[in-house]
Amino acid sequence: MIRINSFLYLILILFSFQIIVAQKSSIKGVVLDSQNLQPIKYASIALLNPMDNSVIAGEIASKNGSFLISNVLPGNYKIKIYFVGYSNRFMDAILVSPNQVLNLDTIQLKRSSKVLEDVAIKGSKSNSYNKIDKQQYKSDQFATAKGGTAIDVIKNLPSVTVNGQGDISLRGSNGFMVLIDGKPVLTDAQTVLSQLPSNTIENIELITAPSAKYDPDGKGGIINIVTKKGTTNGVALTTNLSGGLPSTGDYNNLEKPKRFGGDLTFNYKKNKLDITVSANYLRNDVNGYREGDVFTKNFANNTITRFPSNGERSFDKYNYGTKTAISYAANKNDAFSFGFYIGKKFQARRADLVYSNTTSDLSTDALINQNTYFNSNLQTKEGTFTLSNFDYTHTFANKSNLITSLLYENANLYGNTINNNLDLPTKSIVLQQVSNPYSNPINGLRFKLDYSIAIGSGKLESGYQYRFDKQNGNFDYIVYPLTAQPDAASFRGTAKSINHINGVYSQYSGKTNKLTYVAGLRYEYSARQVVLSTDSNTHVLNLSNLFPSSNLLYTFNNSWNVKLGYSKRVQRNNNFELNPIPEREHSETLEQGDPDLLPQFVDLVELGMNYTFKKGNIFTTLYYQNIKNPIQRVNSVYADTILNRVFTNADRARLYGFEFGSNVKPVKWLSLYAGGNIYNYKISGNLNVLGKTSTIDNSNWVYNLNANSTFILHQNWNLTANVNYTSAKPTAQGEDSRFLSPNLSLKKTILKGNGTLGLQWQNINFGCMGSNQQRITTFGSDFYTTTNYIYETNVLLVNFSYNFNKLSSKNKLPFSEIGEKEF
Repeated sequence: MIRINSFLYLILILFSFQIIVAQKSSIKGVVLDSQNLQPIKYASIALLNPMDNSVIAGEIASKNGSFLISNVLPGNYKIKIYFVGYSNRFMDAILVSPNQVLNLDTIQLKRSSKVLEDVAIKGSKSNSYNKIDKQQYKSDQFATAKGGTAIDVIKNLPSVTVNGQGDISLRGSNGFMVLIDGKPVLTDAQTVLSQLPSNTIENIELITAPSAKYDPDGKGGIINIVTKKGTTNGVALTTNLSGGLPSTGDYNNLEKPKRFGGDLTFNYKKNKLDITVSANYLRNDVNGYREGDVFTKNFANNTITRFPSNGERSFDKYNYGTKTAISYAANKNDAFSFGFYIGKKFQARRADLVYSNTTSDLSTDALINQNTYFNSNLQTKEGTFTLSNFDYTHTFANKSNLITSLLYENANLYGNTINNNLDLPTKSIVLQQVSNPYSNPINGLRFKLDYSIAIGSGKLESGYQYRFDKQNGNFDYIVYPLTAQPDAASFRGTAKSINHINGVYSQYSGKTNKLTYVAGLRYEYSARQVVLSTDSNTHVLNLSNLFPSSNLLYTFNNSWNVKLGYSKRVQRNNNFELNPIPEREHSETLEQGDPDLLPQFVDLVELGMNYTFKKGNIFTTLYYQNIKNPIQRVNSVYADTILNRVFTNADRARLYGFEFGSNVKPVKWLSLYAGGNIYNYKISGNLNVLGKTSTIDNSNWVYNLNANSTFILHQNWNLTANVNYTSAKPTAQGEDSRFLSPNLSLKKTILKGNGTLGLQWQNINFGCMGSNQQRITTFGSDFYTTTNYIYETNVLLVNFSYNFNKLSSKNKLPFSEIGEKEF
């Protein structure tokens, strides 16, 4: 009997509990700013007992200001709504009925003038961070890059160097991948980054040992550019204007350089809709001078031909474009985004040189003949780029995500190189005229499908990707007089290439106590075809490859951690490297590719340690690269006064090095940044240049140092000084000399902190500093060439920036994916 009564009692309790649960209600509403009716995200809502004001339940408002307090029992309540900077608001006599969803609609908070007027919180975020697979740097610390491009920002990072020709390398490698807001950009890094305004960049991320979810392209790793975005809700506008002051030096160039530009970013966000529009124009000419010395040996004729030259080498460069990005969050599970980009890039390189040619007996050096002439060389490159992308993200009930991305690009590339050899001193008689007009349109497509789900204490990510690009190059060659070059027909033709790449990947990431880890595997099948009008054979390359990766990060405490990473990468051949149709680069040089060129494969290993302290942070990393099929651009003798530059593969190369970096703020008015890299590069094996085999074995130590210091001179004034230095670097056939670039920037904040005025002093040079110049030397058994490229120094620029509301949302602008690679 006792057992039956106990059982009935238990049933009664459960029944009563079900009744209470069934009667539970909820309260919802939206918290707004009474002044502009904008949502107040993260406002606090407290449900109080009206008798003693004790807290019964509470909730935090979401980003759109909405809140929902669930499981509220029927009864009378009091509600308190509060947020920092606003006066508290109380709502009395709130009656909640059984099974009711009580809607309080909009609740407006008034701003607290006392708090706003009397309280000011100042602070600064760290300028750099180290994570498991990346190093992140804030671009604003490099004030000397203001008004320039992304190249002016990234050249300050520890492992990045930019030489006198504008070539960018990461840990000694010119091959690396560029991402814009996490989206792959399979284009030539120099071309892509030279079009992206520095003012639009928020952060730079160096991903030196990428995981399997990233494309494996880029033997040096990945540089991810994170751009500034829009507001949370409302309107934001930022604009930058810059202009160059008159040149301080004269290089006897044909025309004065023009330097001016501007960019504008507009953002509108209203609840589920986010629209960003950006436009920019940049004219950035570079004046300069070239000194060259070359000789070739003809062993069959027992002669040596010398043809030193000197004269103008300058650039006229401009680019402009507009980008639009629209995102729409249909609901909490579905989000859509659309992007469109259209732009143009133009570059004209002028090299007006005087050549003094002599031919002598190789044994006795007795003069046989001599000739002096003037070569006017103008090379133009133009490209119009159009692309659109569409992304769809779906979040399932189990919080897993499916992301679908589609991108299409069309690029119309064209240009010409004109060589005029004229007599001296009159320059009125045309000795030879060569014209190299070409067109090179490209179409490309990328499709991605990515899925991620939480499993255990970590996350599993898997995906599929398809890439396609098609290029139709048409290259002409016109010579006057016709008798000047009997083999001119071999310089004309068409070159068509098609690339298909299919890839799948899977990786798992998680954390166990103090150990964070990520490991994955990627498989790719690629098919390449090159069809030439000058060759009856179709050049086919099909590859099937696995790309494993692994990263570990162990945290000892709040100050110290150590990381270990491995990644297998590939540096694919672009169509410029594959095109064997010769181009007359200038009077003394031909350039051509190899349709059977192999991609480079590299194994990356790194071990790093990071230390964070109150005033800043320090990191050090040891790394190693083993490179198969390293691509080299080597010279051979085409004719007595012409060298041929050809792309070819060597057998092996290896690189090991040590990089370091530190951000320190010892006092509130001074910020110091320094980064450096020292490595040893060795290349060895056989080179096949147009059917001729030669052996190379070249190695040396290389180092670079980038330093940046910012001084706060006054509340609204600061001064930034930086220097970029790269030591001499070995190449397959010679050496590139050291390169130095010091810069200074003075900035004043105006318009109540919304605007800035700046003065920049670029490529500072005094006396024999040798800033902004570099000598390139190559040699072989039958030739020697050395050229010193001297570019403009002491360049002065002024710029103005204005921000209306801060840019901070996550909308992503599109950027060129394929076409600029061949510019």
